[in-house]
Amino acid sequence: MARGLRPGRLGRRGGAATPADAFDRRLLAPMMLGSVLNPVNSSIISVSLVPIGAAFGAPPSGTAWLISALYLATAIGQPVVGRLIDLFGPRRLFLIGTALTGVAGVIGMLAPNLGTLIAARVILGFGTCAGYPASMYLIRSEARRTGHQSPAGVLTALAVTNQTIAVIGPSLGGVLIAVGGWRATLAVNIPLAVAGILLGLLRLPRTAPPRPDGGRRAAVAGLDLPGMGLFAAMLVSLLLFLMHPHAAAWYLPVITVAAGAAFTWRELRAERAFIDLRVLGGNRPLLLTYARALLAYVVSYALLYGFTQWAEEGRGLSASQAGLVQLPLFATAILVSTTTGRRPEIRGKLIVGATGQLAAGALMLALAPRSPILLLLAVTFLFGIPQGLNSLALQNAVYHQADAERMGSSAGLLRTFGYLGAIVASAANGAVFPHRADTPGLHHLTLFLLGVSALFLVLTLADRSLGRIGAEAAEEGKQAEPVSR
Repeated sequence: MARGLRPGRLGRRGGAATPADAFDRRLLAPMMLGSVLNPVNSSIISVSLVPIGAAFGAPPSGTAWLISALYLATAIGQPVVGRLIDLFGPRRLFLIGTALTGVAGVIGMLAPNLGTLIAARVILGFGTCAGYPASMYLIRSEARRTGHQSPAGVLTALAVTNQTIAVIGPSLGGVLIAVGGWRATLAVNIPLAVAGILLGLLRLPRTAPPRPDGGRRAAVAGLDLPGMGLFAAMLVSLLLFLMHPHAAAWYLPVITVAAGAAFTWRELRAERAFIDLRVLGGNRPLLLTYARALLAYVVSYALLYGFTQWAEEGRGLSASQAGLVQLPLFATAILVSTTTGRRPEIRGKLIVGATGQLAAGALMLALAPRSPILLLLAVTFLFGIPQGLNSLALQNAVYHQADAERMGSSAGLLRTFGYLGAIVASAANGAVFPHRADTPGLHHLTLFLLGVSALFLVLTLADRSLGRIGAEAAEEGKQAEPVSR
């Protein structure tokens, strides 16, 4: 049984007992809603950057901070909140995070200037940290409770939900802007937060009372606060440099290296490390998965932000039209995920995903200011293939490679590497679009993405351990029970 969770709550649905060895379907709704809060805000902002810049008189290099602020907060917060979930269970952290998301929505909706809007995005980043680690924790705890690996359909449903929201975000953002202006893209967090709080209160399992040995108090005392602080200092300095790399900011890489060295020294000696580097360092397959996540998300987010901005400024589409151009990506990604999601093998998915990125990038080189809409749709269609394969495969890889006792923090680290990729993508967009998103800048961005995609493919082909995951998962799947009805 999962540590710290009341067994009775996990085994009931609507007041009626469900089979003891079946996954509790009551958990699916809060899991999915919580995990999509970050993707929806990551993607919906892509069509808001141009109107926000026009409203506040800010260039693309200024509005890029709306992207970076969210990812800076989430890159730091995800593993921290994931570790807290490992120690205290998901319910309380889920509710706090969801409430912060609603607060950020109110502040963003009323923001009088760009600085306030950036602050709202920071709060939003911390608020959306709990959903995904909580979901992965619950999936693993259910596997422990039932004695079976959770059904492949649960992981697939989680991945498909995230992909759906991430890809439909630009289209949703275009509709919201057409109806209520760019502020509506921030206000949408308010009803989402209310729904999340209600689902969390009604359906998430309560944390068990403190054990006689003072388990909860000991867990609080055992939090590696110095390690968390050094981790935050390392990431903040690194990401600030990546946003505006230039000689005058030489001190930022120095701080990054110093904080990283201190963090490594601390974690290798801490009795209860925030990130157990000894275990992580010995888990080469998991490290490679994190590296692939960084590369995959560089490509994904550079397309999401760079291509969308170019569609508005370089091609002359409206915000709503630029969002609609992303629809083939949405449809293809969902079709690919649902078709391949129940197959446990992941190496082939990553190889095809990398190849799809290369093909779509090559097609982007043909884009011009007067390119027909069909060519733009072809680009988003091709990018839908890796979008539907890579995220699902990376999530499944972490589920099988990570230490079960650190599933929350391991899942948080997966998102952290994804956000590092998003920051790199944002920095690349700022470099190639210093004043406006024109076609030469898009082509420079595309060449960068082709190089990243090639490296992603090389890392996948060289990692033979990925083949074992499919074989092991297939064997486990033969013994797993279906989700309770």
